[in-house]
Amino acid sequence: MKVLVPVKRVLDYNVKARVKPDQSGVDLANVKMSMNPFDEISVEQAVQMQEAGTATETVVVSIGPAKAQETIRTALAMGMDRGIHIQTDEDLEPLAVAKILKSVAESEEADFIILGKQAIDNDFGTTGGMLAALLDWPIGSAANSIEQDGDAINVVKEVDGGLQTVKLQMPAIVTTDLRLNEPRYASLPNIMKAKKKPIEAKTPDDFGVDTAPRLKTLKVTEPPKREAGIKVEDAAQLVDKLKNEAGVI
Repeated sequence: MKVLVPVKRVLDYNVKARVKPDQSGVDLANVKMSMNPFDEISVEQAVQMQEAGTATETVVVSIGPAKAQETIRTALAMGMDRGIHIQTDEDLEPLAVAKILKSVAESEEADFIILGKQAIDNDFGTTGGMLAALLDWPIGSAANSIEQDGDAINVVKEVDGGLQTVKLQMPAIVTTDLRLNEPRYASLPNIMKAKKKPIEAKTPDDFGVDTAPRLKTLKVTEPPKREAGIKVEDAAQLVDKLKNEAGVI
């Protein structure tokens, strides 16, 4: 089974996001970037599948600027076999990303695609579903457990009533949730080995995909600052303030 894992380079989750003075977007100048946390989980799952003998080859793909190669190298250091870098300086929308990934999946003859359920920079959370629709493959979304079942994959996800298990016939797509696994740290020897692993370079034009934006960002603003809390003497005073001052009850 060949496993394809798309990853995205995003603002590191430990860094406080700051808005540009003109409110055109988030300021990414001179800040730490890293792999999207949900994608780290996808990479870990693919490596575990390879270690278990389920996956015969694991391929990581990233769409982004030249520095996205660093993200690919991180995945290779975690254990992925090889990488594909589709270089573009545009911030592509989910549909364009899904169309490119469809072409990559077809050219690679992938059997299984696993990707994060969302990216923490824009929180669209739609790429996996769009890709499944374009490929006409079944999808298990927000998986917190994946188990091989012969020629199928059992995916467990959280729903309002508890847990839901779906059985996907291969080829299939799974999007990962935070509870699926705990990504490993890349060891120094593996980081050195990753520098020698191949990364294939391409551009969106190689796939003939229309990447023109369909959405327009009007402005980006920071959330309002949180107001200081107050202490109350008893429950009756709390109810009074919630009713008469906050107006929430």
